[in-house]
Amino acid sequence: MTDHPCAEGQAAEPLPPIWTGRATNRIQWVLAAAGAACMALGIELAVDSPWTSGTIPLLMSVIGCVAAGMLMLFGTLAFVHVVVTVDRDAMEVRCGHIGVPRRRIPLAKVVDAEFAPEVTPRHWGGWGCRWRPEKGTAVIVRRGEGVILTLVDGRNFTVTVDDAATAVQVIREQIQLPATGSAAGL
Repeated sequence: MTDHPCAEGQAAEPLPPIWTGRATNRIQWVLAAAGAACMALGIELAVDSPWTSGTIPLLMSVIGCVAAGMLMLFGTLAFVHVVVTVDRDAMEVRCGHIGVPRRRIPLAKVVDAEFAPEVTPRHWGGWGCRWRPEKGTAVIVRRGEGVILTLVDGRNFTVTVDDAATAVQVIREQIQLPATGSAAGL
């Protein structure tokens, strides 16, 4: 007898009414640390600088370092991880530690959900919130599996998330579509 829940003679586990998944990108922490270092350099220049070239160049250096550091720090921390929640009404995507940016897609606007085994930042132009005319909108935090939704207006929305196959099954069940071979087989 096997321990697999889909073994012959055993019923598959029922899908949860609310599914939650996440994806994390630890490389983003390195970029966040670089941003923090730029901010620290700007603060160090402002506080303890033997700058002899004048106030304007010093001010420009301080503002430049702090601004670049803040952009790097907060821009990368927003996409360190993503949390995807699917309930009977919608799929919600929240990024970063404070949940911003956030996207809520009502399932009434979804016509199809597909499992994507390999979504890469390279195909979307990098990490983060992306838009490509031929592909639609995406939230990419790492390379790997993801969910592709086809919306009623013909646009697509893609998100990278762990256990995307289960997310697709839950969405398809909620919008009353039959399970697909790629999602059901995983």
